[in-house]
Amino acid sequence: MPLDELIQHGAHVMTVCNACRYCEQYCPVFPAMERRVTFPKPDLFYLASLCHNCGECLYACQYAPPHEFGINVPRALAQIRLRSYEEYAWPRALASAFRHHNLATGLALAAALSIALLTVTLIARPGSIWPNSPSADFYAVMPHGVMVAFFGSVFLFAILAMGIGVVRFARDVRIVPGNVDVGAAFLGPPKPRSGEGGRWPILDALTLRHLHATGTDCVSAEEARSPWRRWLHHCVFYGFLLCFASTSVAAIYHGVFGWRAPYGYTSLPVVLGTLGGAGLLVGAAGLWMLRGQRDPALADPAQRGLDESFIALLFLASLTGLTLLIARHLPIMPALLIVHLGIVLAFFVTLPYGKFVHGLYRVVALLLSHHE
Repeated sequence: MPLDELIQHGAHVMTVCNACRYCEQYCPVFPAMERRVTFPKPDLFYLASLCHNCGECLYACQYAPPHEFGINVPRALAQIRLRSYEEYAWPRALASAFRHHNLATGLALAAALSIALLTVTLIARPGSIWPNSPSADFYAVMPHGVMVAFFGSVFLFAILAMGIGVVRFARDVRIVPGNVDVGAAFLGPPKPRSGEGGRWPILDALTLRHLHATGTDCVSAEEARSPWRRWLHHCVFYGFLLCFASTSVAAIYHGVFGWRAPYGYTSLPVVLGTLGGAGLLVGAAGLWMLRGQRDPALADPAQRGLDESFIALLFLASLTGLTLLIARHLPIMPALLIVHLGIVLAFFVTLPYGKFVHGLYRVVALLLSHHE
């Protein structure tokens, strides 16, 4: 659907909802919607980022299919959300990656990068792939400097690309009457919500407490609610943070104290990485299974590949990472390390053009909603 038609459809859906207002207590989307009379593109991008696709409003709506109005808020906002990723992507030439990225491209990219890393390693250190006397030293396979150059540059590019996208999004939505600048949203005091005390808006993003009216569960079908979706999101998010913390601590060990890897199983980097990897493994596997159980009407079919690629790369990165930890003293370690690094590199390459960006946009949207 062309963007103009999608925005027109989204404005129609929000106008019907604004007239009805039955769902006004379900999540932050509806109070934000009620503060608006018309719905231009920045407003719809903002409302779509507030939505966490809990699905509650679809089953409460008297105008949902098969009604002739055909109102499906979760799907409409999911479609708009995908187009907002493309609208704010950097560089612009890669915006179409959101539509073309899928499970096959993610796995193919991981395989291609693994082969490339294997080729470089075979040329530079041919005897390191299958050593006669195995060691747990990853840097004997790929030098520390080479690893830092490869992954540091890709990670910095991903951070830059996502940062520019978030700034573009924030700059666009803040010009809508009623919105305030992002700096004030971060620095302002917590505001009380209806019937409760003050609360920092960032906690809404970290706890996912406002998924819908009850503040705890999502729906997978009509009258089918469970906390699993929220818990699994927590496993993925905090697992990712623990893995990042593990890498950061290891970098400090190596660069500041001169403590060279491998580190013991009870060392801080290994403990943090193990906990983070386990969280990612459980979260990714659970979200994959949960997707198959949810009502298809709650999702945008065009985003299936985007979701699957993100979950699969996370799962494979955590699986190979934990396996690598267990098998680091075995002859298979060098080959397993190359596969793991290829998957992680593919994940970083696709990070600015995958589902991860929704979390960043949603934080900004929650902060702005809190201060409207």
